[in-house]
Amino acid sequence: MKVSIITVSFNSAKTIADTIESVLSQDFPEIEYIIVDGDSTDGTVDIIRQNESRISQWISEKDQGMYDAMNKGIAMATGDVIGILNSDDVYMNTHVITDLMHLMKTQKTEVVFADLILVDSSNQNKVIRYYDSGRFHPNKFKFGWMPAHPTVFVKRELYQKVGKFSTTYQIAADYEMLIRMLAIEKASYAYFPQPVVRMRSGGASTSGISKNWILNQEIIRACKENGIYTNLFMLLLKVPAKLWDRLFPKRASLNS
Repeated sequence: MKVSIITVSFNSAKTIADTIESVLSQDFPEIEYIIVDGDSTDGTVDIIRQNESRISQWISEKDQGMYDAMNKGIAMATGDVIGILNSDDVYMNTHVITDLMHLMKTQKTEVVFADLILVDSSNQNKVIRYYDSGRFHPNKFKFGWMPAHPTVFVKRELYQKVGKFSTTYQIAADYEMLIRMLAIEKASYAYFPQPVVRMRSGGASTSGISKNWILNQEIIRACKENGIYTNLFMLLLKVPAKLWDRLFPKRASLNS
């Protein structure tokens, strides 16, 4: 089984070296690593070039945002399974892909996902939130729950069935994509109950009240477009659980 891992980037010079190293240090034998850069101007491309002998494919050109870049990466991918790791995220150990592919193979599923740790952007040893993907079930899309997207690995055939990420969303195209896969297509999935990705805070979906407002509005739209009823009140029901995760994040080794 060949796994394609896609990293999309734009002006990510401060973080992308860590992302690249976390992918290239994986012990899984067949990895295709693809980087899609949005014409960065801050030195990101120089870092990519420094590692290009170990990168399968990469491009740097203007795009319509991160979801357009993800679509480009998926079109370039030749693996049986596709994962997407953002340019400020890292895999938490060298056997993440091995563990998840073993689960996918033994459970015979089209999708696998796991937990994620959100850390402070300036202090990666400070855990802000433990994202427990085990809470997810397709029936919970209407309440705003989804698996942590950077931990999600999908059979390429499933992407071919459901189509591209919608570039009309600012933040929630991954949410809408997972609705199509897991609620509409009813793809089989398995959950790996451990954290596998460390995400720095400050990204599009973790950067303040205004972004959260946009996110919730886009989640409502994503549900509506796919025939799932929800409203803002239903989405707000998850707030106590999210606050609990921030106040009492699970104890988890950052090097496990």
